[in-house]
Amino acid sequence: MTKIGVAAIAAVAALALAAPAQAGVLDNFQVKFGVSGVLPNESGNPIDVEISDEYVPSLQIEYFFNDHVSAELLCCVATHDVTAAGGAIDLGQVTHFPPTVTLKYRWTNFGQVEPYVGAGVNFTSFIDSEPPAGRHVEYDSSVGPALQAGVDYRFDEHWGVNFDVRRIWINTDVTISGDISATDEVDINPWVVSTSIAYRF
Repeated sequence: MTKIGVAAIAAVAALALAAPAQAGVLDNFQVKFGVSGVLPNESGNPIDVEISDEYVPSLQIEYFFNDHVSAELLCCVATHDVTAAGGAIDLGQVTHFPPTVTLKYRWTNFGQVEPYVGAGVNFTSFIDSEPPAGRHVEYDSSVGPALQAGVDYRFDEHWGVNFDVRRIWINTDVTISGDISATDEVDINPWVVSTSIAYRF
């Protein structure tokens, strides 16, 4: 799936959510559509790996239990270039889908500025691997914790902008076969930095 395709799906989802808002069905929801930088802090054992930083469209859907407590889902798809052993081993590209759910607490006594912190869980599925010809690379799925901090700036009752930083712990076992045979335990552990336009119903 291309980045453009992901952006289109996210936009359609946001519009679909907005459609019934007048009926009050989504009064406790907020959607955010923007860009996320997925910035790996990678390491490998026994082989060091290098994973590229990527910037991708992202969608966040947030449900408010009350003015202070909410739950949020972050969705994006990112494709990274991967090498190992100081660039000597080309592992091609890998595409992953890392939905992350967090429980958040926000402060609402600063006027238009609403800072928050959150903690939750990430599930990462590696949905496509494109290594060089003659080489096969397989990545296991990962489940791990996630932390976040950020701020919403409200223009009015509905519209705002958002800045958010997450640290996500992703660990995967990588199996390389073909012209090279090896296994590696890789910690990806990215920082995910997002900026978005927010709409609260």
